[in-house]
Amino acid sequence: MLPICLVTGFLGTGKTTFLKNVVARNRDRKIVYLINEFSAHDVDGAVVSAENPNVVSIPGGSIFCKCLVTEFISQLTKTAEQWSDAEGIVIEASGMANPKVMEQMLAETGLDKLYRLATVISVIDPNSFLKLRHTLPNIIAQIEASDVVLINKTDRNPPEKIAETDALVRQINPAAERIQTVHCEVSVDLFAEHAPRGLQGEYAKCRDPNYATFVTGQPFNGTALAAFVLAHADCIYRVKGTLENEFFDYSTAGVSRTPQTGAVPKLAWIVKGDAEEKITAALRTF
Repeated sequence: MLPICLVTGFLGTGKTTFLKNVVARNRDRKIVYLINEFSAHDVDGAVVSAENPNVVSIPGGSIFCKCLVTEFISQLTKTAEQWSDAEGIVIEASGMANPKVMEQMLAETGLDKLYRLATVISVIDPNSFLKLRHTLPNIIAQIEASDVVLINKTDRNPPEKIAETDALVRQINPAAERIQTVHCEVSVDLFAEHAPRGLQGEYAKCRDPNYATFVTGQPFNGTALAAFVLAHADCIYRVKGTLENEFFDYSTAGVSRTPQTGAVPKLAWIVKGDAEEKITAALRTF
């Protein structure tokens, strides 16, 4: 059976950075990467596929959502046929995913004859975790389902926040291994044997009222856009994609801008569910 390493974590915690590190460390191994992007604009899949050709992308929602789970099952079936000689598959779930449904989904579809859920890794940022854990329950569910929790961005958070986060993670899931990281630099056994977790979950609704997502293609000025998203940080979870000649990334950790020659403007936005109209209206006059 193909082992699965499931990588979870809220928006901007460092999942894609972790995946890029995994690809770099395992270039001599035949590993398949399945990238689930909540937005319809597939940003992460493009980033990882630039480093490794064995990438399957499923954009446009959560793989544990009713509207995408059929496609997810289909892709897993095809992957088992196409890459039967692979060492394993690494799945990056969207930041809003509740991974508790994974084991039962494999059993219900018969995919547990082809796959075993080996390791569940959750990447968290102390800043967003402490800020959002009371309002977004899937952040807690991701930790509850994990075998390994990476407390990332320790270089960008004060020691007291890191200590508080570590203590809360230990309280939520005492059995999980907790590792503090910077830029997700860590070596983890992706396909270790773990006992069945017996977790139960429900498939997410097709439209989670907590989130809204849309894509823009306007040629924003990067400096002005950074000021805009920071001014609306109370209702914007993530902005990620390309502007003219740069890659733009906003999360609760702040704004990151990286030069990228010849980029075409296209940004994926994830905002609070009740803030979409407000943000899109503001962007029309931006």
